[in-house]
Amino acid sequence: MIDDQSQRLDKLYSANEKAKSMINTLQVELEIERQANQKAQQALRSVEDDHFSLKKELAFYEKIMAPEKQANGIVIDEVEIIPTTSKNHYRIRVVLVQQQQSKRYAKGHVEVLFNGSLLDRPATVNISNISELDKKSLSFSFQYFQVLEGEFTLPDEFIPEKVDVSAILPAGKWQKYHRLDESYPWSNNKQG
Repeated sequence: MIDDQSQRLDKLYSANEKAKSMINTLQVELEIERQANQKAQQALRSVEDDHFSLKKELAFYEKIMAPEKQANGIVIDEVEIIPTTSKNHYRIRVVLVQQQQSKRYAKGHVEVLFNGSLLDRPATVNISNISELDKKSLSFSFQYFQVLEGEFTLPDEFIPEKVDVSAILPAGKWQKYHRLDESYPWSNNKQG
């Protein structure tokens, strides 16, 4: 009986040593993965910083070389369509930026149209017809930048292909009429 218990104890010690060795190996692998993850996050932050810097430079050169991409110093800086967990339901985020230093507020409204196909035919859907976003909630009045946000639900059979966003500055006491039109390919992630 003592011999049986001694053999059993030897087997348990051997299994314990193997488990310790396996744990040490897994801890080393985990630490390597952590370091790789940290490096990947640092690289991603660096790429994001470079992207932001290049986008800023591009905006400057577009202002000079492509004045049609701005309306009275206003640019559509970003359009983001974010899917929700509900079918065909999305969030939209439009960022407007005033590139020229001005003491006056830019006033106007945004129009958003979705172009695609409905029942195998070309179709255009206005965001004001498929959401609670009306002209008032799509209006802007800002000096430096403004973010317009809301939610919408596309018709069931509608297949979007592109998003047309227009910033319209009506003629008023302090501003002339300007209209800026931008088109973005449909994508369920960040755009513009």
